[in-house]
Amino acid sequence: MTSIFDLATDREREYLEAVEQYGSQRRAAKALGINKRTLERGVANLKRKAASRGYAPEHDMTRPAAPGFKISGQWTKVNVGKDGSEQVYQKSIYQTRDAEQFDEMLRDLVSAWCEEARGAIKPIAPPKHTQDALLTVYPMGDPHFGMYAWAAECGDNFDLEIAERDLVGAVDHLVGQSPESERGVLVNLGDFFHYDNMDGVTARSGHALDTDGRLQKMIDVGVRALRRCIHRMLEKHQTVEVINAPGNHDHVLALAMNVLFRNVYENEPRVIVHNEPSMRHYVEHGKCLIGVVHGHQTKDRDLPGIMATEKAESWGRTRHRYFYRGHHHHDSQDDFNGCKVEQFRTLAAGDAYAVGAGYLSGRDMKAIVMHKDFGEVARFTCGIDLLRAA
Repeated sequence: MTSIFDLATDREREYLEAVEQYGSQRRAAKALGINKRTLERGVANLKRKAASRGYAPEHDMTRPAAPGFKISGQWTKVNVGKDGSEQVYQKSIYQTRDAEQFDEMLRDLVSAWCEEARGAIKPIAPPKHTQDALLTVYPMGDPHFGMYAWAAECGDNFDLEIAERDLVGAVDHLVGQSPESERGVLVNLGDFFHYDNMDGVTARSGHALDTDGRLQKMIDVGVRALRRCIHRMLEKHQTVEVINAPGNHDHVLALAMNVLFRNVYENEPRVIVHNEPSMRHYVEHGKCLIGVVHGHQTKDRDLPGIMATEKAESWGRTRHRYFYRGHHHHDSQDDFNGCKVEQFRTLAAGDAYAVGAGYLSGRDMKAIVMHKDFGEVARFTCGIDLLRAA
């Protein structure tokens, strides 16, 4: 049978046990060496939390909500006997998703992955020769792992298996085409995951999404795909940098991915994870400065000014400046004063919403080679038709 102890944290359980042992909150607080008000607040907060999850025996609530849910309402019918006694003969309990519990579950999940993966990565032999003047950027435009598309409706199929196969295949091809640059940068331009909640809807607008699989399955496949990409790049580049820009579909999971990969590769000095909790990230290479952003909160024309403000010293040291962004799924370049802003296509198929609205951009992934003195000197493209032919 559930009790309030089952819903308590270790500290809250300590408070309850002390009150039970010493008979009052005042004596319990004294025995624990804390202020009485601190203990009172702790017990009161626990009772409120327990009630929101369906446990408050003094108010006839003894059936806790399922994990990830909270009680949003209760309706009870009671018969009153001639002697004044009451008997419940009908009760309805309403449960809804609990965002706070979901965040806790997500943090626990990421922590568990970090513990399992710690030390599990075997070192990969570095390339025998690399060119320190070169840096190769691999921008991933909106991969949308977890999105589902049906060919009869959307023109092409898309699911988790296809997303992993296409991304890993494209990176493998592009790494093979690229020169042996000293640095390789894997850039997730945002919306790597199609959703980051239990309901499969966009966090900002609540739009229902076409999804493939369960949340944890989506994360498992996405993490595995990124690891395979990183390992392939380590075969070609001396150091591999990883950037995960938060998108409008996966703001929470983008931050979680940074935490996860920082832990996974903590003993691999050749992998550098950009884990700043910010919407924009920057890479400096000689006279080159590259900014990364998803692009759903900023206008392209404002990005050069944002770069000059956020990275004033880097701006002054560099001559070739670029801002890479995703979000709109199509190729576009604007050459503003001091900085070129470029949008990138995605490898993902269009879902029913995008195809219905007429958003039918081409699909590919690129690798861009930067020289420390001359800026961009080469680029390679892996289109979806090339992947299908391979």
